[in-house]
Amino acid sequence: MRRRQFIALFGGAVAGWPSAVRPQQASMPIIGFLCSASPDDWAPRVAAFRQGLNNAGYSEGRNVVIVFRFAEYHYDRLPTMALDMVHQGVDLILASGGDNSIKAAIAATNTIPIVFTTANDPVSAGYVQSLSRPGGTLTGITFLGSSLEAKRIELLHEIDPKAVSIAVLTGSANARTERDTREIEEAAKSLGLSVRFLKAGSEDELAPAFRDIVAHRDDAIHIVTDPFFAARARTLAALAAQAALAATSNERTFAAAGGLLSYGASTNAAYRDAGAYAARILRGEKPAELPAQESTNIGLIINLKTAKALGLTVPLPLQGRADELIE
Repeated sequence: MRRRQFIALFGGAVAGWPSAVRPQQASMPIIGFLCSASPDDWAPRVAAFRQGLNNAGYSEGRNVVIVFRFAEYHYDRLPTMALDMVHQGVDLILASGGDNSIKAAIAATNTIPIVFTTANDPVSAGYVQSLSRPGGTLTGITFLGSSLEAKRIELLHEIDPKAVSIAVLTGSANARTERDTREIEEAAKSLGLSVRFLKAGSEDELAPAFRDIVAHRDDAIHIVTDPFFAARARTLAALAAQAALAATSNERTFAAAGGLLSYGASTNAAYRDAGAYAARILRGEKPAELPAQESTNIGLIINLKTAKALGLTVPLPLQGRADELIE
């Protein structure tokens, strides 16, 4: 499907919800897709979610309806959107695009099943009692983005051991960011590195943040896991190239677009799994009895062309550990 057709379909689904969805409610289950991001940014993940549903026998428009609410990174809109879903009578909520969406869904209902996708630990966040036995109305997929922050710092140090001052780019402020901060600080301390945190939670803040990094003469850049950054991987790779600095991200797209390295889980795989879980719940299984899954599809991508341009030599043992080398 072409990009414009995809976006047009989203727009029609959202705008037509009250009039178009309700007549079908008696014959088709309704999934509410609640997301903090934008439809354009999240298109690949939505496609993966649809694929997971399709693989489980649910085809949109034939035997299931999906309605969308995208907050466009205005996180304060999410609680109202979640309540709107509840009032419209959805059978299940898919909460995605960061923990703000999950919290909004939890606050809106304690009866409607919620399938989440998160880079956080759902147990420590309080979403489920345990991974094996969630014990409530929530279950879902965690793709380990937050817990891999320290590992990416280590990988950066392995490639660029002379980089001792690391600029850490953070996005929206939330509880996960606080945990990421502690994890990054501990990893940096163990390696004898210093870190400096900069916030860039909007388009207007990205270029100034990189100018600040250059002016401050930081040696490298670590970009934390955040839905806003995930959708702007190519832009961030271009800004890192302009700054002529080694940079890390959790998104494969970042390394493919010219960033030095990415290390993280496949979000598309996680969304396919979320689609499969949604199908199982629609068929009658209870979220409390569906284990919250940890996505194990994690990849290390190293851009050797970028390393060469930066004057860096990637150690052969590290090249051997990489899942993909871009030359």
